[in-house]
Amino acid sequence: MNMNAIAKQSTALDIIEEYEKKAAKVEAAIKAYDDACTAIEMAGTIMGTFVEPVLRGRAYVFADAMRKNLRASGWKTLYNRCQIDRIASAKDKKFFEKTLVDPPELTFENAKATFGPYLENPRAHILRGLAETFTDLDPAYKSHSKVKIGVKGLPKRVIISGWGSYSGTYGKDKFRDIVNALAAFRGQPLMEHEEFQAIGAAHGAGEDAVLDGRKVPWKDRYREGEYQPLDRGMTIRRFGNGNAHVFFAPETLKDINRALAEFYGEVLPDAEPEGVKPSASTAVSKDLQFYWSPREVIDRALEFAGVYNLREWRHNPPEPSRILEPSCGDGRIMDAIRARGHRVFGIEYHAGRATEARGKGHNVLTANFLECPAKPEYDMVVMNPPFYGRHYVKHVRHALEFLEPGGVLVSILPATAHY
Repeated sequence: MNMNAIAKQSTALDIIEEYEKKAAKVEAAIKAYDDACTAIEMAGTIMGTFVEPVLRGRAYVFADAMRKNLRASGWKTLYNRCQIDRIASAKDKKFFEKTLVDPPELTFENAKATFGPYLENPRAHILRGLAETFTDLDPAYKSHSKVKIGVKGLPKRVIISGWGSYSGTYGKDKFRDIVNALAAFRGQPLMEHEEFQAIGAAHGAGEDAVLDGRKVPWKDRYREGEYQPLDRGMTIRRFGNGNAHVFFAPETLKDINRALAEFYGEVLPDAEPEGVKPSASTAVSKDLQFYWSPREVIDRALEFAGVYNLREWRHNPPEPSRILEPSCGDGRIMDAIRARGHRVFGIEYHAGRATEARGKGHNVLTANFLECPAKPEYDMVVMNPPFYGRHYVKHVRHALEFLEPGGVLVSILPATAHY
């Protein structure tokens, strides 16, 4: 055996394959454990004559609990392997942690739908996470115009409540979100437990902790000495009322400015977090919009496309059609397509709406449809593209390239399209 051989990194397929193999052997593993416990008990008796149990505090393993743990472990392994914590927003991370309490089945399709969007367009998620974090702290961050370098009233600090020891971890969690949102944008390592401990040991009420890379004293039950964190470019000032003020160094302000300028000025408008509106002055913001699809319009579009209700066929129903819906929003059209017994795949740029659609059980990719490489593999495309100007023409032309020969495309268009 070559001890110097480089260990092969596991892929998503390797992780899922290991999960499937172990899930199939849960009962066998439990039986092997029970047999081993029985053998131990028998080894402590003569001719099986019981006196008292040899195994004290024996654990009883249940198949359902073991499968649930396997699923959670598999999802967490994929999360770590794909480094989603470096891409996902703080809200997305918290949602994932809640999901691990009772995780869905681990399949390649589920993994692709869940983590694929982060890997397809990591930059958009990093920017969205930063905008979400700062919007929660100060309304000024809801638009880039109020936080440009040089504008009057530029916020150079944020106030975090609940930093005191009697207020739980709310304030410190908020601070960690700030640091990690900026770290993801800058390409720095995320804040670890040791760095956070060093900050806590470095200052008390009325004293400042300067996160500029200088060594700070710290200690806990096991160790004491100095710790040198990364240069985060900010200062924390804690007050006796439990609040903390976080001041940003000039270079940090520039990074915040650059990130929000990119988010509000160049990112597609459907990518904004709730309550955050992109700048109306940008061409892209004017060019792409989102409209709900009324139910009667959806029904007419599906009928026109020939999306028959397979559930009404009593004898020899046709095969379900493979249908694509670009810019699917929260899945209203997909709901109607699925109700008729067909298979549908959606593409949606807005992460919040894409999550809503996936919450209904739909398979949705979070991406800009116009940037998705076309594959002619769908029987039908049913779509409600953005209406502004004649931008819908780009969407329709791109969607045509996703159809197999003889496929059908039906698009809901503005009345001006007639002219």
